[in-house]
Amino acid sequence: MPESVTSVLHAVINNENETIIYSDQLECVSIFRHFPKAMDELGQWFRKWRVEVNPDKSAAIQFKYSKNRSQLVVDRNTPNLKMLNARISWQRSYKYLGVTLDKNLHFREHIARVRKNALFYTARLGAMLGRKSKLSRRNKRTLYKTCIRTVMTYASPVFAHADSKVLYRGMELPTLTKYMKDASKRFFDIAGSHPNALLRAAVDYQSPPPTNFLRRPRNVLIDPLDALTAAVDNLNDVNDTHD
Repeated sequence: MPESVTSVLHAVINNENETIIYSDQLECVSIFRHFPKAMDELGQWFRKWRVEVNPDKSAAIQFKYSKNRSQLVVDRNTPNLKMLNARISWQRSYKYLGVTLDKNLHFREHIARVRKNALFYTARLGAMLGRKSKLSRRNKRTLYKTCIRTVMTYASPVFAHADSKVLYRGMELPTLTKYMKDASKRFFDIAGSHPNALLRAAVDYQSPPPTNFLRRPRNVLIDPLDALTAAVDNLNDVNDTHD
């Protein structure tokens, strides 16, 4: 067997029966000169060891990095691929070993799926993580680290290089700075209309100017946005306009 196919068979054993044939060539002609032979030999190995191939759970992807999402699933005039006489369709994205791979090497779809899974576990654990829960903070932190953070960071070395703006946009989360600023605004709005006159008086004051060495809690309301928050807000506005 060719060395390339041997490495693929090694992946069959060690990657939970998920197999991948990968070719890194600059010219598509070179790729499709070798792919049919490699797939044919791999198919013979599957037949010999009675490994079933499900075409519906198989995919072919042509990776090509691009800042913009390509409208084409695959380049024009790209030949079809077959395994054991079953056609393997070309797809835009595919989940492999828990990571959704996009043909343009974006991770928006993967991040959206991670967010959905994290929200699912958060909802299931809401009673134990909520304010009324009698669990200690330490136990709540342990639940978060073992059940939620692990979902959000699984295989993170693969997608963590994505732009921070993309991560925040995909997870639909505000930056920490914006989150705290919004929380402060809600607090001052509620306290300012509270029936207790002492509380209203405590929050009814003008913030010191930004040039003043003294800062008070209301300063957060007039602070300019940090660079990351401004970039995320701008990206959200652009995407909302396109939507």
